[in-house]
Amino acid sequence: MRAADQRRNGDGVADDEYQPVAVSRRISAPAHGIFQVLANSARHQEFDGSGMLRGPVSPAMISGAGDVFVMKMYFSELGNYEMNNHVVEYEQDRRIGWEPEAGRGHPNAAPASSESPRWGHRWSYVLTPDGPDATVVTEVYDCSAAPEHERLQMDNGAIWAEDMAASLERLDAICTRQRNQA
Repeated sequence: MRAADQRRNGDGVADDEYQPVAVSRRISAPAHGIFQVLANSARHQEFDGSGMLRGPVSPAMISGAGDVFVMKMYFSELGNYEMNNHVVEYEQDRRIGWEPEAGRGHPNAAPASSESPRWGHRWSYVLTPDGPDATVVTEVYDCSAAPEHERLQMDNGAIWAEDMAASLERLDAICTRQRNQA
């Protein structure tokens, strides 16, 4: 059961109001080609709309749930740091998602001798074919399992919607360009 299903309001009643943030865009490219870009951690910086990604620590193709890929990041309040991304959703050409945890250089990173808990944040991409040569790509940010103070600080993830739209616009440009060059 997800944390969102377990939260209670002040009256002890389940709080069902939280909805993950989802932004969609129709891309004129088949799902397979789009998925190949999403599954390649070396390409994430190309379509990152937040400007925070600095590239992978060691580029690798994501091949399934359970994989972990590490990304170099920069945020003005934290400086340079790394995020360890645990792949939790993987359905070839349909869905891919990961849950980040603080890595090297991040103030919340756990000591090397202990296992760092994930933060309760999940980034996912859902690909829905829309005809033979187009796909609706939906980026989803779900912070339902994050502590309440973090959700409130991020307006339940709504602060990322503009960056998510920019990411999908950049992904569209990459995949459309690839398709036209093929």
